[in-house]
Amino acid sequence: MHDTNDMPHTVQEPRLWSDGRWTARVIKNEDDDGWAVAMTLQGESEPALVGPWTMGRDKKNPKPLDVSAFNTLVKTASEVLRRHEQQLHAQLNRSVTITVQGQRLRVVLAIVPDDEGATATLSAHDGLGEELARVAVAPTFRLTAASATAWAEGGFERPR
Repeated sequence: MHDTNDMPHTVQEPRLWSDGRWTARVIKNEDDDGWAVAMTLQGESEPALVGPWTMGRDKKNPKPLDVSAFNTLVKTASEVLRRHEQQLHAQLNRSVTITVQGQRLRVVLAIVPDDEGATATLSAHDGLGEELARVAVAPTFRLTAASATAWAEGGFERPR
């Protein structure tokens, strides 16, 4: 026997669809006489995607949501979130490859955002991916080939 509280709550109304994870809501477009659709992930206060929505045949009311449109909107909104996560990861994690004393090293700067204040670590890895060193650095540390080389040549001491 299944507890119905564990089942996703589905809604399939002309202007509101939800699969328990995503909710599509057709809304009046504030900028003109048209309509928009907002896709919101459960638990989030802001929509991941807002886009124009098609007018119905009467040219006044919005076209009703249907399963095909909802599935397309879920796919698009999921892709928007995935791209945002990739962009954020790229902003917070940088790496350079350098050669010091004939050894190729990959130096990684990883920033951890926090409302109280971000933290960052600098690490060096050999050609096999083994970590050689790790130090805390300021989140504003600029990782370049030159700064990575200076850090490695300085014995991996914490940069000032």
